Amino acid sequence: MSRMECSVVIPTRDRPDELDTCLEALASQSLPRDRFEVIVVDDGSRVPVAPRLDAWRGRLNLGHAWTPGAGPAAARNTGVALAAGRCLAFTDDDCRPSPGWLHAMLGVLRRRPGTLAGGRTVNLLNDRATSETSQVITEVVHDYYNADPERARFFSSNNLAAEAVAFRDLGGFDPAFRTSEDRDLCHRWRASGQPLVYVPDALVGHAHRLGLAGFWRQHFNYGRGACRHLRAVRARAAAGSTIELGFYAGLGPRIARRLRGRRRKAAVCALLVAWQAANSAGFVAEWLEGRSAPQGRPT
Repeated sequence: MSRMECSVVIPTRDRPDELDTCLEALASQSLPRDRFEVIVVDDGSRVPVAPRLDAWRGRLNLGHAWTPGAGPAAARNTGVALAAGRCLAFTDDDCRPSPGWLHAMLGVLRRRPGTLAGGRTVNLLNDRATSETSQVITEVVHDYYNADPERARFFSSNNLAAEAVAFRDLGGFDPAFRTSEDRDLCHRWRASGQPLVYVPDALVGHAHRLGLAGFWRQHFNYGRGACRHLRAVRARAAAGSTIELGFYAGLGPRIARRLRGRRRKAAVCALLVAWQAANSAGFVAEWLEGRSAPQGRPT
C-alpha cells in the first residue's frame, strides 16, 4: 500500500512571499515527509512560481500545475487531478498550517470515513483592523453554522480535508464559482448524506493583508457568490433556502461576544457595517445581472 496518505493542494496567484511562508509551515508538519505531498497550482501569476519551487523540493514532495486565471475553485480541482494521496487537504498561499494540522485532519478522516473535515482558522495580523474584522466575521459565522461540531454546516476552503474518493465522487469544487465555492461544496456534501465535522485542533494561521478597498471588494464578491449559490441550489431543486434568518436574528449577540477583549473596537464595528453593506450590494448586483441575462446564458 502506498504511504502517500495525503495531498495538500494550494492555489496561488501573485503572492510568492506568502507562498514561501506557507510551504515553510508545511515542511514543519509533524506528519513524516514521505506520507504527504504538496501540489501548488499557479493560477496565472504575473511572475510564474515554478522556478521558485525548486528551493523546496529537498524538503517537500512537491508537485506543480498552472491554470490561466481560472479562479481558486478550478485551480484546486486541477491540483486534485494530480493528487496521489488517499486524502486531500486544502489551504491557501497566505496561510500557515500549524505543525499538527495534517495529523489532526487525518485522525478524524480515519475515524469518520466519508467526512468533510474543517479546522480552526486564526488571524495572524492583529495590527490591522481589516484582518481583525475578518477574524470576527469568521468566528461569528462558525459560531452559527458549526454550533454542533459533529454536525457542522460550513467550512472555509483554506482549512478543510476529505478522502480523495469521496471528494472526486461529489465532483469537487464547482469551477463556476469565483467565491463561495466552499459554501457550495459544503451544501452538496451534506445533501449527499455525508457529515461535516469540525476539528478545532487542525489550526491554520491566516495572514491576509487587506486595505479598505480590498475589504469592500472581497465582501462584495462574497455577496455575489451567495447569490450564485442560491441560484445553484434552486437549479438542483434542493430542499431548503440558503438564506437563514436565524443567522441575522442572533448576529448582534454573537458579534458582541467576539468583540470582548479586542482592540480597535470602533474601527472593527465600522468595518462590520461595511461587511454587511458590501455583501448586500454584491448579492443585489449578481441578482440583477442574472435577471437581465438572456435565457440559457450562464450567470
